[in-house]
Amino acid sequence: MPLRPRKLIRKMRGGAQAHLLECEDNGFYVVKFLNNPQHRRILINEWLSNFFLRYLQVHVPDTALIEVGADFIAENPDLYFSMGSRKEPVQAGLHFGSRLAVHPDRVAIFDFLPDKLLGKVENRVDFLGTLVFDKWVGNADSRQAVFFRARAKTWTPLKGDAPNRIGFLAQMIDHGFAFNGPHWTFGDSPLQGLYFRTSVYEEVRSLDSFQPWLDLVSHFPVEVVDSAWKEIPRAWVQEDEAALEELLDTLLKRRKRVVSLIGDVRGKRASAFPNWR
Repeated sequence: MPLRPRKLIRKMRGGAQAHLLECEDNGFYVVKFLNNPQHRRILINEWLSNFFLRYLQVHVPDTALIEVGADFIAENPDLYFSMGSRKEPVQAGLHFGSRLAVHPDRVAIFDFLPDKLLGKVENRVDFLGTLVFDKWVGNADSRQAVFFRARAKTWTPLKGDAPNRIGFLAQMIDHGFAFNGPHWTFGDSPLQGLYFRTSVYEEVRSLDSFQPWLDLVSHFPVEVVDSAWKEIPRAWVQEDEAALEELLDTLLKRRKRVVSLIGDVRGKRASAFPNWR
């Protein structure tokens, strides 16, 4: 069931010019709109990526369809895109929403932590699982994440049990440039998809450090891909039905390639994995 917004909070940074909206469920959502400057395919990329990452047990935000009506747009003149010197109105309809994990006025959300604090992130291994994912989907952007303080037991990482204490947690965000953004191709640059603070990869000793995600992707169920595809609003797909089917077919064929793609990262940027032996 789509959610309706009740308050515009602010415009967010980034090429898609998303906006932060408070919605009727009392949640705060970073909303990317159907007619965003980067292309409507960005919404499909976000939908699929979050769906797949949840299957891989990587910490990502809850997502929702956000139904923005003409009345809400008319009542909020700051809800627009900046297109050079002109303003482009947001289109009414269904849009992609990524929910903030915490109340933004009560708990600080950081898009950067120094290495000293990165080492204390409770689910830091998620960066390893996400790199496997980013190589699989051909993420053409650097890895984006946000951090906040919460009780670690509210999120149990795939590796090990989370302690029952307050600590920093990471959430993987902004997957619009999976599949090379609106181009729906796989460039496979070894330098793409990495998080810019490579200290998050200090645990890497060999390919085994990327387990169980390598195996999870290698045997990624067709049924999960099909379920994600079926939930995409048809308004987002439009005339791209055949192109989307081809994209997902190619994605499934790439499952066995991820091991070599991780190896390519080490070959081209060995400094990303300083403890690989």
